[in-house]
Amino acid sequence: MSPDYPRQAADAARTLAELDAQLVRCRACPRLVAWREETALVKRPAFLDWQYWGRPVPGFGPEDAAMVITGLAPAAHGGNRTGRMFTGDRAGDLLFATLYELGLASQATATSPDDGLELYGVRVTAPVHCAPPANRPTPEERDTCRPWLARELQLLSSTMRSVVVLGGFGWQAAQAALEEAGWRLPRPRPAFGHGRRMTVTPVNGEGPPLTVFACYHVSQRNVFTRRLTPEMLRQVLAEAAHTAGLSTERPNQT
Repeated sequence: MSPDYPRQAADAARTLAELDAQLVRCRACPRLVAWREETALVKRPAFLDWQYWGRPVPGFGPEDAAMVITGLAPAAHGGNRTGRMFTGDRAGDLLFATLYELGLASQATATSPDDGLELYGVRVTAPVHCAPPANRPTPEERDTCRPWLARELQLLSSTMRSVVVLGGFGWQAAQAALEEAGWRLPRPRPAFGHGRRMTVTPVNGEGPPLTVFACYHVSQRNVFTRRLTPEMLRQVLAEAAHTAGLSTERPNQT
């Protein structure tokens, strides 16, 4: 498959459903294709009875989301296994539990695509859609994959009001995708820092500004070392939800 496939297919997509359907067919990065498919065959002993997804993992959430969360890439035995971002791995455990606490998810756990999880006003995605070896995409792989995220952001532009970016890699990748998608970024571009935020505006002058929040990644290592605590994550997500106009109370809360 040509390295130009992501750009050509993403640009042709008129809806998120069309975008996702084209994304899952992508084979533009040979190293990532080989790794995701080898992992799907070898599997982890705990998941030998699973039929791994083993393809690019699309975004997850409503097509009229007001808030977007973007990280790094699917986990080899998480999203690459389940076919849904942050589902079935330790990073997702904290993320979805916090979204549930804030009233932005229907349940606190995400284990499989048919587990009943719904997100309310939130879409979860990534700048790299295939699981990379050692969780480290190359700059070339990041850039090849960028059109998918850029087009996703364009298609969400009429409803999206905030973006939460997880981790320094994601921060750099998201800025490039936002610029490609038609937003004007501050100059110089702000460096990554937990809790940092920036406002970007449409280049064409049409539409409201977008607030972009930086947050440490919800990786198991960051959580284990308490570089990122549940309280820190909750604060960033709550602020981003408030900016997006989303309610942060579950219906059964008093």
